[in-house]
Amino acid sequence: MLADVLIHNISEVLTCAGPAPRIGRAQNDVSAVQRAVVAGHTGRIVFVGSEDEWRRDGRLVSDAAVLDARGGAVVPGFVDAHTHVIFAGDRRDELRRRLAGATYAEIAADGGGIVSTVRATREATADTLAADTRRRLDEMLRCGTTTCEAKSGYGLTIESELKQLRVLRDLAAQHPIEIAATFMGAHEIPVEYRGRRQEYIELLVSEMIPAVVREGLAEWCDVFCESGVFTPEESRRILMAARAAGLKLRIHADELAASGGSLVAAACGARSADHLIFVDEAGAAAMAAAGVVATLLPIASLYLKLGRFAPARLLIERGVAVALATDVNPGGGFSPSMPFAMTLACFGMGLTFEEALVAATINAAYSIDRHTAIGSLEVGKQLDAVVVAGPAIDLVRVGAQTIAAVVKRGQVTDVATR
Repeated sequence: MLADVLIHNISEVLTCAGPAPRIGRAQNDVSAVQRAVVAGHTGRIVFVGSEDEWRRDGRLVSDAAVLDARGGAVVPGFVDAHTHVIFAGDRRDELRRRLAGATYAEIAADGGGIVSTVRATREATADTLAADTRRRLDEMLRCGTTTCEAKSGYGLTIESELKQLRVLRDLAAQHPIEIAATFMGAHEIPVEYRGRRQEYIELLVSEMIPAVVREGLAEWCDVFCESGVFTPEESRRILMAARAAGLKLRIHADELAASGGSLVAAACGARSADHLIFVDEAGAAAMAAAGVVATLLPIASLYLKLGRFAPARLLIERGVAVALATDVNPGGGFSPSMPFAMTLACFGMGLTFEEALVAATINAAYSIDRHTAIGSLEVGKQLDAVVVAGPAIDLVRVGAQTIAAVVKRGQVTDVATR
């Protein structure tokens, strides 16, 4: 077999190979290969196996890139399945208020929260949005993310929502991180529609969604189903209109209370229901029956000071596939690090390291419908990988420089200089 990139001197490759999504006990299976080699050609994996087998059957092109893992581990590139990475403005003052005791609701009532970012994002130029978002993507790449989902939702007008999605389209063509774009005009009722919310919902259904689809700017549609934002009935209407227009579905569900969002996800056939801090037995059972992924965001739980994490063990025990994401955003997603999300999932939500790794890779890839191309290290898939500077469990050493290299489509990224 011929390769143009080779990763060798690996102590173990946690391939996460196999069918997706992983459910129940299978979520603990990372399919480890000891003392291994990973080789790729034109961006795709051509070999994962032992050094001896590679020496017998493998061959490198003359100008191949050879990466020495120095005895460290290799895992699939992380898939960040829920981000609000494109926005303008700065809400770190709200973080100070939260640390002083203010609640999410109190900050929003004072004109903060989502509406604050909406003002800044509407005013920002496309160039400013692109520069700010590129910097955040660079941070995510340094933390091992090779693919992410990215939502609009900080414009809440046709023009501003399209502006965000066009910037994401352009960045996807330029940046190493692969981007799955989501339209989220249903992130909040904008201030100018607060007394006529049904008019805004009609605008979403009749004008915004068709405009997004006409330009081919998004793959997904998301709705914030929550008390004070969009009701279950409103969420269902928006999601079904999006589905009829050709978009795939995901939903913010049961984040601040038991909003019924998990039941909406199941009823509408959403691929993913996200947050789920207050999901109950009925919601978990409905999601399991409908095959909805639970994309959990422990970093948001921490920074929003919610005092609890999503019940990951309940979801796994009820047969729901669990994925992880950072929720990068201006108000509560202050860390771009999937390893940090994994660490909180282990120590705050009771996952094993292996369950967290599967949640951050193959299950997250399934959450954004990319599992046939990414999320595991298997022959034929994209060569998206993270080289760990030590054993894989070192990824939970928050703050240490545990990532030695990141590879996207067979290209080795110099994470130290981005």
